[in-house]
Amino acid sequence: MATENKEQRRRDTLTAFVRAEAKALGFDLCRVTRPDAIPEAKERLGEFIDAGRHGTMEWMAQTRDRRGDPRTLWNDVRSIVVFGLNYGPEDDPREILAKSDKAAISVYARNRDYHDVIKGRLKEIATRFVARAGADVKVFVDTAPVMEKPLAAAAGLGWQGKHTNLVSREHGSWLFLGSMFTTADLNTDAPEIDHCGSCRACLDICPTNAFPGPYQIDARRCISYLTIEHKGPIDPALRPLIGNRIYGCDDCLAACPWNKFAHEASEMKLQAREDLKEPSIEDLLSLDDASFRAFFSGSPVKRIGRDRFIRNVLIAAGNSGDRRFVDRCRALSRDASPVVRGMAVWALSRLLEAGEFSAFAAQKPDESDSDVLDEWRLAGAV
Repeated sequence: MATENKEQRRRDTLTAFVRAEAKALGFDLCRVTRPDAIPEAKERLGEFIDAGRHGTMEWMAQTRDRRGDPRTLWNDVRSIVVFGLNYGPEDDPREILAKSDKAAISVYARNRDYHDVIKGRLKEIATRFVARAGADVKVFVDTAPVMEKPLAAAAGLGWQGKHTNLVSREHGSWLFLGSMFTTADLNTDAPEIDHCGSCRACLDICPTNAFPGPYQIDARRCISYLTIEHKGPIDPALRPLIGNRIYGCDDCLAACPWNKFAHEASEMKLQAREDLKEPSIEDLLSLDDASFRAFFSGSPVKRIGRDRFIRNVLIAAGNSGDRRFVDRCRALSRDASPVVRGMAVWALSRLLEAGEFSAFAAQKPDESDSDVLDEWRLAGAV
């Protein structure tokens, strides 16, 4: 009995310590679960991948075994601490969708890369925890095959809503997640129950119908996947539905009624930069590689590279109906990047009158790239 009481006191002390450290470093939530707390995750992941809904994200298929069970990733793990950091926006991010000359960047990407912000803090906590507990630790922020959303739900930070994202009663849809695996025994928290009820707001608002059903997503139709992860030309049938969203999409998150309890992020590094709230499509079309890297220095947008980014902006230009973008699109039709040239052709086919586009097509240069030729065919010019 004395031994059991001593072990319990140690768990109490270490659990209280890590919570206090999390609060001191600005985390809004910190809760604990066990590595065996998500037994259904592996099967669900397998169904998702077997259906091809991961698109071209082959790394998901390659790591499916490790991703489906935390103990496969690290056999010695005994407790998993999950941290949440609020990044709530100041206003409804959907308001910009009505401004066709502006570009919509997902809330999470309007300032510093959250990976850098959270990872540094987790390392601080881990260092002090190791000194206190004498246990081994590993920290993760979307940088390893860790299923953070199911773990967060198991730890009680929230529940996975019908849009498959985490929803918190305190913070709505706006939580960044990080985790610390440890060999120490800690007190665990109860999982959160599902509070979605009969609500379908997140499913019904999706512009591309990316949800085959509640709690299911097909990345191949998701605007966040298409504008960030997908590297080649985007399905022509989906382009008009993307609107002016050039990096990610917040529609299903913003539609959640639980956001009425959310509040604006207090962390300055996560509050939106003024120049990324409503950037001009015309200005963004002028970015070359150097200016793109400079403008998005420290931002997660930088990781997709200039060419993929300009592809996205050209889709927004084509959807705008704004002829002010014609000259920029003409110039980009001669860009060194095939994906940029191809999307410039598509944008011009929507911005120019039929006769104007025919005249433009008559002057097109010789083109050997198959994707670009496909765009000319799509526009009826080949």
